[in-house]
Amino acid sequence: MRSPTSTEQSASRPVTVSIVSHGQLAMIVPLLEQLDAHCAGSIERVLLTHNIPEPDLLASRQWGFALERIHNPAPLGFGANHNAAFGRCASAWYLVLNPDIRLDADVLAPLVARAEPDAGLLAPRILEPGRTEPEQHRRIITPREILTRRKPGYPIPAVPDWIPGLFMLLRSAAYREIGGFDAKRYFMYGEDFDICARLRLAGWRIQIAEDLRARHEAQRASRRSWRHLWWHVTSLLKVWTSGPFWRLRGGGGQA
Repeated sequence: MRSPTSTEQSASRPVTVSIVSHGQLAMIVPLLEQLDAHCAGSIERVLLTHNIPEPDLLASRQWGFALERIHNPAPLGFGANHNAAFGRCASAWYLVLNPDIRLDADVLAPLVARAEPDAGLLAPRILEPGRTEPEQHRRIITPREILTRRKPGYPIPAVPDWIPGLFMLLRSAAYREIGGFDAKRYFMYGEDFDICARLRLAGWRIQIAEDLRARHEAQRASRRSWRHLWWHVTSLLKVWTSGPFWRLRGGGGQA
């Protein structure tokens, strides 16, 4: 079993947060305010990547954590943006956070406090709009799983095989060990399953805090945009032809 390093044990602000804006700064300001109100004591810095130019809504704003802004000369994909931001992370934990996540209480301090030595990825439960109960845990993503996940009789696992990339609190050592997201294979979508699979294959565990909640103000871009739908479908095909998928499935996943 892995043991946390002395840096992980002693850091007073153990989390670096990475958020990517695709012209979504108006959506991100409330998230920064909530991080400031509830979680500032755990955050060493927030890395905010502007993937495209946008009006500056943060001038003169002050936060209870350092805010470092990255302006891309050209747009990058999901994984490439978070991998680039990770190069500026010096903390024990690295939080990949969607702009449309909302927090009503501190989830970072409890997550870090409860982290088991072999936990490479921590997360709360996620509430989708209009729901009072969190999204169910997911099994290995396959065509059959996609078609049956919302039908009666779906075998919900006690611990998820993977989690969507909305809120991923990653142990920096684990992220570094597996090389972060696979930005070469995936541009948008698919990276979340892939990184979960590679973490598990490397011996790290996904640890979920069943009593903690974060809200998702879902954008569902793949349901509104043909381009996003195309990225989604092609990413699934890339997942199903990848080595990590077949290795994880061979270890006990369903057809």
